[in-house]
Amino acid sequence: VQLQASGGGSVQAGGSLMLSCVASGRTFSKIGMGWFRQTPGKEREFVAAISWTGSTTHYADSVRGRFTISRDNPKNTAYLQMNSLKPEDTAVYYCATYPTYYCSGFECYDPAEYDYWGQGTLVTVSS
Repeated sequence: VQLQASGGGSVQAGGSLMLSCVASGRTFSKIGMGWFRQTPGKEREFVAAISWTGSTTHYADSVRGRFTISRDNPKNTAYLQMNSLKPEDTAVYYCATYPTYYCSGFECYDPAEYDYWGQGTLVTVSS
């Protein structure tokens, strides 16, 4: 399984970015997806997750209402629309696959529950 994340960049506070994650080598439409982020010296932090159909989503409290996770199964792609960005959103963002149709509860928040990871894309938000 390969995941290719893209869309990162530099933006001013209040701006927007959309991240994309293209998956190959797996039946994308039958697995959950997640986005995490990480800054130097800190553990990887959960951002958002989406079920295989896209009908169920989960968000970290820190991004709820500002970020939106979505997916396009025919394109094998997951997205993370990030609005109203803040300097504290600065991080390397990673997409990951969940091994079954969807995660549930605290499973979604634990990076150890995800099995494949993309290479990460850097998001920098300046004040």
